[in-house]
Order: sequence, then C-alpha cells, then structure tokens
Amino acid sequence: MPELPEVEVTRRGLAPQLTGRTISGVAVREPRLRWPVPREVLALAGRTVKSIRRRGKYLLVDCGDGHLILHLGMSGSLRVLPPDTPAQKHDHFDLVLGDRVLRLRDPRRFGAVLWTPGDADAHPLLAHLGVEPLSRSLDAKRLHALTRAHRTAIKQFLMDGRRIVGVGNIYANESLFRAGINPRMPAKKLSLEKCERLSKSIKDTLRAAIRAGGSTLRDFVGADGAAGYFQQRYWVYDRAGQKCRRCRAPIRKLVQGQRSTYYCPSCQK
Repeated sequence: MPELPEVEVTRRGLAPQLTGRTISGVAVREPRLRWPVPREVLALAGRTVKSIRRRGKYLLVDCGDGHLILHLGMSGSLRVLPPDTPAQKHDHFDLVLGDRVLRLRDPRRFGAVLWTPGDADAHPLLAHLGVEPLSRSLDAKRLHALTRAHRTAIKQFLMDGRRIVGVGNIYANESLFRAGINPRMPAKKLSLEKCERLSKSIKDTLRAAIRAGGSTLRDFVGADGAAGYFQQRYWVYDRAGQKCRRCRAPIRKLVQGQRSTYYCPSCQK
C-alpha cells in the first residue's frame, strides 16, 4: 500500500507539471472506486490548478473554489502522460490539462477521487487526522504528550492516523528500529528521551524514503513512471530470519493488530 513517502513522491512529481494549468476535460471510466466518484468531478473543466498539497496519504488539488481529493488506496498510482496515450484496463480516471493528462491507475479500486467545496481540511476524511510526522509539530515533547494515555503497543500507536498521520506499517517498523525501541513497548511507557529518539527517527526514515522515490513492493510508481528503491535499504521490514544489518542477530516477526511487525531483539530493547 502506498504510504506517506510514496504519496509525497507523487505530489512532488505532479506539482510542477500541473500547477497553474487549466483543466480542459475529465474522463471517469470506472466510478466504482472505494467511494463512488461524485458527479461534481465531471464539471471541473475550466478550473485552474492552484496548488497540490498532501495531508497524510491524501493529495489535495486546489481548484480555487474547492479541492479534488485523491487517494492511491492499496494499488494506485498517478502519472502524467500525453493526452493521446491509450487507456489500459485499470486506468479509471483522467484529468485532462491541455497537452497532458493526469491518469489514475488502480487495479484493486481502493483508491478515491472525490470533490469538496471550500476547505479540504474540514472534509470528514481529513478533519480528524493527527499531526503530520514531517512537520515541526512532531517533536519529543509533542510525542511524549500524545502517548501518555495509551497502553497500546508503540508500533500500533504510530499507525493510528488520529494521533500521527501517514506513517504506515513499513515506516513504523523502520523508525522503531532506528530508534532502538521494541515495537511491543506500551506507548505510555516511552520516556522523553525515547520520544526524542523516535520523533527524530520517524523524520529521518520518511525523508530517506522520499529521497529514494518511496518503496515499490508491487504496483507503485511515481508520476514519471519510475519505481522507488527504498525497499533495498530496509533494516528490518520483510526480513524475518535474515541477519540484522547492524548486529547480525536474526530478525524476528510477529503480528500486531493484524499487521506484520519486524524487529531485531538485540538492537530494540
């Protein structure tokens, strides 16, 4: 599933190609995505793309009087293509901008194309999202305060979008390894010193992933069609039974909240 780095890589690829351009047409080939594509999307022609920003794993295309909300779901990707590029089986949505088209490919159809007038942050899908992990708002003190009332394991806490938005499973595993924290530790037991290490490791992990173009485990490609390669640098994720790159102990796997967790029993106390 595309996580925050993949969405941010997509945003950075789209912004210079779409910002300032006028929408000349819309094509919806399959409206049955995670939520039905609303009819308002079909009436976007004539609007100008003011900016493209990210909130968690959502991309928000500012069209002046409202926002197009895009989500990649589990298998989606957005690419900028020439307008005469033939649509393939899983190409469900096109936003035409003169001599280029923004195309959503989504084999599993868990992505989203939505429209909201006015302030996108007030939309029900975004209104209750937590702090952005790459913002200055997430520091040791903020993380320490957020965790005080939570007995849940810190790995599951990091994946709760109501607290911290967009970290996701892969990068929660990798961040906890970098911070030297056992994924089973109750969130409320983290000291301020550990929160300092963890807040820094979250930022370092996400930024490294963005620089590497994200992770491509199956379907994800950036706006230019290039696959990410951060998966080649994983410390623990999907490496159960392999030797830790730091201490050579075998990486272990367990299941938390129906998601796979990977950790080094020696490096993560």
